[in-house]
Amino acid sequence: MSDRDEKKLSQETAEDLPVNFIQSIISQDLQSGKNQGRVHTRFPPEPNGYLHIGHAKSICLNFGLAAANGGLCNLRFDDTNPSKEETEYVESIKENVRWLGFDWDDRLYYASDYFDQLYEFACQLIKEGKAYVCDLSAEEIREYRGTLTEPGRESPYRNRSVEENLDLFERMKNGEFPDGARVLRAKIDMASPNLNMRDPVLYRIQHSHHHRTGDKWCIYPMYDYAHPLSDALESITHSICTLEFADHRPLYDWCVENVDYDKETHGRPQQIEFARLNLTYTVMSKRKLRLLVEKGLVRGWDDPRMPTIAGLRRRGYTPEAIRDFCERIGVAKRNSTVDIALLEHCIREDLNQRAPRVMAVLRPLKVVITNYPENQVEWLTTENNAEQPEMGTREIPFTRELYIEQEDFMEDPPKKFFRLRPGGEVRLKSAYIIQCQEVIKDDQGQIIELHCTYDPDSKSGGPNANRRVKGTLHWVSAQHAIPAEVRLYDHLFLKENPDDDEEEGADFTSFINPHSLEILTESLVEPSLASAPVESRYQFLRQGYFVVDPDKTNGKLVFNRIVGLRDTWAKIKSKEG
Repeated sequence: MSDRDEKKLSQETAEDLPVNFIQSIISQDLQSGKNQGRVHTRFPPEPNGYLHIGHAKSICLNFGLAAANGGLCNLRFDDTNPSKEETEYVESIKENVRWLGFDWDDRLYYASDYFDQLYEFACQLIKEGKAYVCDLSAEEIREYRGTLTEPGRESPYRNRSVEENLDLFERMKNGEFPDGARVLRAKIDMASPNLNMRDPVLYRIQHSHHHRTGDKWCIYPMYDYAHPLSDALESITHSICTLEFADHRPLYDWCVENVDYDKETHGRPQQIEFARLNLTYTVMSKRKLRLLVEKGLVRGWDDPRMPTIAGLRRRGYTPEAIRDFCERIGVAKRNSTVDIALLEHCIREDLNQRAPRVMAVLRPLKVVITNYPENQVEWLTTENNAEQPEMGTREIPFTRELYIEQEDFMEDPPKKFFRLRPGGEVRLKSAYIIQCQEVIKDDQGQIIELHCTYDPDSKSGGPNANRRVKGTLHWVSAQHAIPAEVRLYDHLFLKENPDDDEEEGADFTSFINPHSLEILTESLVEPSLASAPVESRYQFLRQGYFVVDPDKTNGKLVFNRIVGLRDTWAKIKSKEG
């Protein structure tokens, strides 16, 4: 494909492309016999932070394409910058990939596995006059680089002899020079229209302890050098990356073409770019996510408001819902922003089928049923999920004293208020019809208790079981309810695209939603949840979907709201239809 055709393709809308244009490329390669019919991909994260939902898209794409085409997918850590990398991130990434449902089998690699070979490749480039040691500072290199409209200038060190370059490079490796004193650069073309080809840096001096190689190395390869050669050494056929690396592809190809490795055995990797995922009401930059953590603006990398995979997991998202989301958004050649409502729609669809229905009162208001016998406990039967009858039923206790939601009672309600009011009737879910007789208030005039009567013939199987009232409320028995803390999460940012005003100097943190977390400490849940395991998910009737958090506050169960019941995306699609 010519550069002109490539540019034209990148300008097309996602709708004009196949659902998965990368699969089309792979299919053509298989049909033509390219790569001896092999498909070998890799997921190559840098271990300098936690993975986010954008990485989940890449994980699903790389592992999914390999599986769909009878191929293999490696997990490789591109660990070329030890100053920002930690073993903690390595372990979290491995856990995230497994949790999403993928496995690399015995194909776990690190760029650091190839440090010796990469060094030898660099020496080869020096010997062939394709690389040189440069003494310019980082700032000077930027000045010499030129601009998009002006060519760069050659470094005064560009024409050093092979012998001098080899000697200096070895001394760099041996730690004789301080950080920043010298770099190894490729000798390509300082007048290239692509700035990435203007003698890019291949190695820099960095006296940092590496999480795997320790203090063996004082120089480390740059990502743009280590990445393509790691692909080549692993026999990768299709090197799939995000669109911002499109301008780096000529350098990727240059590195692969100009070093001597067994191309007949390993083949030649092809870089293919796709649009990265952008999501409304969040940021997807690893640097910005790290800033949120370091500034204490969130509770850590796994804060349920974060778009990290760890955060989504703690929020209660399922791997199935995330994979479904990644499949729905497709693979495009043009960057766009996906409405977070689609992600929420995917988790609703998933949990609607699998989550048991339970009763929980988030903001309790006491109800005393004055004509119900004291000390009597009645066990009533209710379904676990009306849409999935095979999930069975459970027993819930009914007693004289109950709790309902504060918002389910109004003393002076508007016309179409179908919940409880003075003199009004409602049905308690899977129980009786009650009528409010008296409102009890404290000294400040706040409602603290309702006195009601019940119709003993109105429960299931009774003569008045089919008597119709307009409202049905959830409730819990005061005697049996389990205290719980409930955390209600909202979007982390108030602005739909918090990065929009960055060029004008706006700080993205200024758009943080101060009400993104509300903690309710007096909530009550039905007794069936007393031993609910961590990460178990439920639909709280009329409230939304919730998950059991690993925390326990003063011995209480803690529930995170995953998502509410209102499906914005479904409404949007319905209007579009």
